[in-house]
Amino acid sequence: MPFLILTPAGLADTVPKASGAPVYLNPSLLSPAEIEQLRQQGAQVHLLASDVDPQDPKQVQDAVNYVAQAAGMPVWLEQPSPEIVEREEAPPSSPAEETPRPPPVRHLAETAGKLALQAFKRVGRSLGQGKPLMIVPYAGFGNAERLLVRGRVLETEKFRSQTATDSRWSNLLELYKRLESDEVGGAKVVARFQGAEHRTVSDDGGYFSFEIALATPLEASGWITVELELEEPGAGPVAATAEVLVPPPGARYGVISDIDDTVLWSNVTNKLNMLRMLARSNAHTRKPFKGVAALYRAFHAGASGTERNPIFYVSSSPWHLYGTLTEFFQLQGIPKGPLLLRELGVREVFGEGRHHTHKLDKIETIMRFYPGMQFILVGDSGERDPEIYSEVVRRHPTAVRAIYIRNVNPDPSRIDAIDKLVEEVRATGTQLILTADSVAAATHAAGEGLIDVAYIAAVREDKKVEEATPP
Repeated sequence: MPFLILTPAGLADTVPKASGAPVYLNPSLLSPAEIEQLRQQGAQVHLLASDVDPQDPKQVQDAVNYVAQAAGMPVWLEQPSPEIVEREEAPPSSPAEETPRPPPVRHLAETAGKLALQAFKRVGRSLGQGKPLMIVPYAGFGNAERLLVRGRVLETEKFRSQTATDSRWSNLLELYKRLESDEVGGAKVVARFQGAEHRTVSDDGGYFSFEIALATPLEASGWITVELELEEPGAGPVAATAEVLVPPPGARYGVISDIDDTVLWSNVTNKLNMLRMLARSNAHTRKPFKGVAALYRAFHAGASGTERNPIFYVSSSPWHLYGTLTEFFQLQGIPKGPLLLRELGVREVFGEGRHHTHKLDKIETIMRFYPGMQFILVGDSGERDPEIYSEVVRRHPTAVRAIYIRNVNPDPSRIDAIDKLVEEVRATGTQLILTADSVAAATHAAGEGLIDVAYIAAVREDKKVEEATPP
């Protein structure tokens, strides 16, 4: 992946991270001796034909186009200056002007999209390439008789711990590392539980799953552990521990929640802006919708305060972001629960694709494990959550206790469409509630006996604290 560096600050920040990738520089940045020194250190240094003004969006975009054409692939561009950001946000001076080329900030998002497209096209890596391997376990779920365990086999990649002070450039590099992670297909994985061994093989994307039928029904509940290990000649001892949630007998209901634009703002209706947002932030700097953490703690506690109701998170986000999302939940005090994400693909992430089918399939899997449990479904009005959840009610009219939809789309036609779904769902005896915020949802849930009334004040206070916290 080529790097385009135009300023001394960009040079200092980027060259140590380039790792042998081609680096294109403004010719006045370094002396011939300094350039030669970099080349002797293994850097692939290329000079632009003439200096590019980093404050001129057109010159920068021309340079980006030149490097992309010369290298035959997308370009990494250093973080633009504030002046360019301001120019991007300023309205055009005249409607008659020629359509401007996208400035660097927009190109940064486009580059992230192209990087993702490259990652989508990756195929499973064959074994035996001499690189250390790792197992990435995902939180699973189960009941007293069956456990669902999932994970992925990757070539070892050290993801750096991010902080609230990380620059956009650092966030973008970490996002790329997660999207570009090298999957290992055909890996033999063994799961051990209750003294029994179960075996499977990872698919081309490195993903594997076990549905373990237990010889002895479980008496324990909560988070239990399953040991995982690779059985590969020459791979060395590669092991991991998967956590599996078994709801307690006292759980009154389960919660199935969307993540994007429900728990946290993702701008998922605009995939390019979503990638741009991911590139600019991390688990420390992103924030949930106000009051969401307290609301979900209320659902988990239930009306008695001790129910330990399970919460499942179903999202169209790719599995590559699993670590980022779990870290975000932990930092924000959002109850831990299994995440059911999707494999990374062009059709799925950048188009409507199988979004509807993906969520339905995951919800069906959850309900299959808990046939006697009722569920609360939580989503938003931005994409298709109301339609998907209404379909769930049609398929399982007695399994859904209530549906809460956060209103994030003020378009009157969208609200009218949801009002029709409200009437359809009401005919089955279930409620679909379009809420303005977490306080409204908590108030309704308390009235229905789903949470303790005291939690309304907790949600309201949580919202006030978050509103008072500077971004």
